[in-house]
Amino acid sequence: MTRKVPWLDPSSLEFPDPHTALKLPNGLLAVGGDLTVERLWQAYHLGIFPWYSDEQPILWWSPDPRMVLVPQQLRSNRSLRKAVRRSELQLTTDHAFSEVLRACAGPRAGTSGTWLSSDMQAAYLQLYQLGHAHSVEVWDHSNLVGGLYGVALPGIFFGESMFSRQPNASKFALAWLCDTLPRHGYQLIDCQVASAHLHSLGASEISRELFMQYLPKSLIPISCTSSWPVQ
Repeated sequence: MTRKVPWLDPSSLEFPDPHTALKLPNGLLAVGGDLTVERLWQAYHLGIFPWYSDEQPILWWSPDPRMVLVPQQLRSNRSLRKAVRRSELQLTTDHAFSEVLRACAGPRAGTSGTWLSSDMQAAYLQLYQLGHAHSVEVWDHSNLVGGLYGVALPGIFFGESMFSRQPNASKFALAWLCDTLPRHGYQLIDCQVASAHLHSLGASEISRELFMQYLPKSLIPISCTSSWPVQ
């Protein structure tokens, strides 16, 4: 018998227990609700994230296993390390969040449209304005050529998306992030779902149970100062 996925009550921020997510499709937990910053903030504390297309209602996910990257385990080949040392590209953080967001929303090779709808972009921009979503930008002089963005909680960074307009530009951003975050107490970068590209970078899958041990034990008020230490 197929189990129905619950619809979220618009008047409540409560989510179902992540352990009740479907096995197929892996991690589908709930449908509906909205993309207010309060709901997103609640979701990330529970290890839940939204992922859907324009043709769908909002879908909320908590996959098992979960793809993660331990920063110290980033796998960079010799040619990338050499390119980083020789590169004249510049990196910044939180200098061009909206530009990174729009670039990540652009169509990818072999696809049309985007999963990062205008509503999603508006929601993450609000989280950025509150100090909880962050970007890393890669510049070639005044041209933005790569970057990534995500959401930060104490000890864990939820990587949402990245883009490159030059070879290795997004890898430059990720390498910098992996070098910087551990010095400020961050243990994990969440990558959500598995892909061959993430595996090639050193990411691996862990159980939902283990992943949830990295999450805060209680909800941090959204008005609190950001845990992001990187300036």
